[in-house]
Amino acid sequence: MSNYDDEVAPPPYVPPPSEAPAKEILAQAWSAPMRWLRLGWRDMRVCPGISLFYGLSFWGMAVMLGEVFRDRPEFTMTIVSGCLLVGPFLAMGLYEASRRCELNLKPSFVDSITCWNRHLRSMGLLVGVLIVLELLWGRASLVIIAVFFNTGMPSSVGVLQAVFNAQNWEFVIAYMLVGSVFAMLVYATSAVSIPMILDRDTDAITACIISIAVVLKSTGVMLLWGALIALLTTASVMLPWAVGLVIVGPLLGHASWHAYRGSVRWLQDA
Repeated sequence: MSNYDDEVAPPPYVPPPSEAPAKEILAQAWSAPMRWLRLGWRDMRVCPGISLFYGLSFWGMAVMLGEVFRDRPEFTMTIVSGCLLVGPFLAMGLYEASRRCELNLKPSFVDSITCWNRHLRSMGLLVGVLIVLELLWGRASLVIIAVFFNTGMPSSVGVLQAVFNAQNWEFVIAYMLVGSVFAMLVYATSAVSIPMILDRDTDAITACIISIAVVLKSTGVMLLWGALIALLTTASVMLPWAVGLVIVGPLLGHASWHAYRGSVRWLQDA
């Protein structure tokens, strides 16, 4: 007889409990985006000074990007990367102001510009992910231009005329398809991840995964929200000197906080 027959079978493996925060992804009604905008406007009225500061900051970034594109287009991607680096930290200041409004606390300008320092590691990783996606998007754009552009590389003066030349219709279609994929990926990973990091100090990977889950849970509504963001942003920059961003920038920032709060419920808060 083998001695193995006398041995006791080891207990079955039980995985350790998950350390991920307990949450529930909430389905959204079609009216939710307009409610988020109304709540964002309310927050702007509560803290007009803070909102104006961030609105001017967004406006300054847009003006700088436009000037670089007109005068030194070769540095445009560099400036876009810089905006991706600075933008999330600016947005977090608006989320902090809305968070304090929700808690019936007085919004603090000092807290709004320093709130990110408690979440630097997670924010740094998230910004790194966004920059990598932007670089991949840029590389894919160069490949599409090389393969599909039929009229030579355009100058900064006639770029729109060259892009929408009838000979370049294949380029326009390919660029829009690939750009839509990258834009959707960036949007899905950042839709609610930054306010979540501020609210729960969640690590960047968990925040991105939950953000994607939010988009998948209410895909139509979140696409509508993304379309409203794009529409309002485009309309604001179409005004002379893009002055609309002074209002639209903070409005969308405050509203994005409420988009997060309306989409994710933490079970310990229930």
